[in-house]
Amino acid sequence: MSDSTYRIAIVGTGGIANAHAGAVKALPDRAELVGAVDVDVDRANTFATKWDIPAVYPSLTELLAAGDVDLVLLCTPPGSHVPLAAECLAANVDVLVEKPPTLSLDELDALLDAEQASSAQVVCVFQHRFGSGAVRLRELAADGVLGRPLVALCNTTWYRDDEYFAMPWRGTFEVEGGGPTMGHGIHQFDLLLSILGPWEKVTAIAARQARPTKTEDVSMALVTFENGAVASIVNSLVSPRETSQLRFDYEHATVELEHLYGYQNSDWTITPAPGSDAIASAWSTNLPEVPSGHTAQLTAVLDALAAGEPAPVPLAEARNTIELAAAIYASAFTDKPIRRGDLTRGTPYATRMGGPGAPWS
Repeated sequence: MSDSTYRIAIVGTGGIANAHAGAVKALPDRAELVGAVDVDVDRANTFATKWDIPAVYPSLTELLAAGDVDLVLLCTPPGSHVPLAAECLAANVDVLVEKPPTLSLDELDALLDAEQASSAQVVCVFQHRFGSGAVRLRELAADGVLGRPLVALCNTTWYRDDEYFAMPWRGTFEVEGGGPTMGHGIHQFDLLLSILGPWEKVTAIAARQARPTKTEDVSMALVTFENGAVASIVNSLVSPRETSQLRFDYEHATVELEHLYGYQNSDWTITPAPGSDAIASAWSTNLPEVPSGHTAQLTAVLDALAAGEPAPVPLAEARNTIELAAAIYASAFTDKPIRRGDLTRGTPYATRMGGPGAPWS
């Protein structure tokens, strides 16, 4: 690190890498892009030219050997996340991993083991946690202003056509880890979990309604939480009117969010219960305008690194989200409720999100 400027490299220069590059460029006084890595060197060169990145490498190994990086942004397909993140840990270089961080719960636990042997850390990209609306909601909930959480709704109803699944790594448990439960809705229910905390039990269904995929294209789950709240979660890729919706009903207010791929303060609505009018002021007073997105999370990560603290969202915290995804599949495919902790290491749905296989496979 040069003074307070973090040297950052991007590994994997596909579509999502542009969001990460944009986040770094939005923080010019704090971070600089020093390298781009891709097995497709021509694509890496094009990406490096676009984002003014001085060095291109054909492999992470060569990037790490150059020794000029403080933080790796891992933007490769999900199936490569674990070995590449482990390589960063072995070199004691912090790594920010795109979602989903691993393809299974067992892989996540193995990566946690590798983290214990390193001075570096694995951080997971769940950028919706960092918009100012979500931050304010967590503050009010923690302060008891809203009262007890009672009911929540979490809907990711998106649309992806058959052509979307023509890419060979999409729509498989082996390479993508699952369907919309793992690859799409995970952002929304991670935000749900960051508000409501540890889940307790899930009962779920999954279906392949229309898409040429080996995974589900729809899942639905009923979830109970340790704090007594109950929630429903819908993840869909067959919904022509696309939207992402969250609703939290507390004792003293309903808080709602509707957006698509990222939100601003204007996407939130708060409805106080009768006699609780002061809550609206508590929500809006001195509320900054921070959109959700990669810039917001990268800012929080750099703040933590500069302070010598663990960066958000650490792998251990993201486990709550990955375990829920695994439990949704386990419940859907076994037709049984699953409790947190049921999927112990080495059991079918901890080893593979789809377990022995979807009923239609």
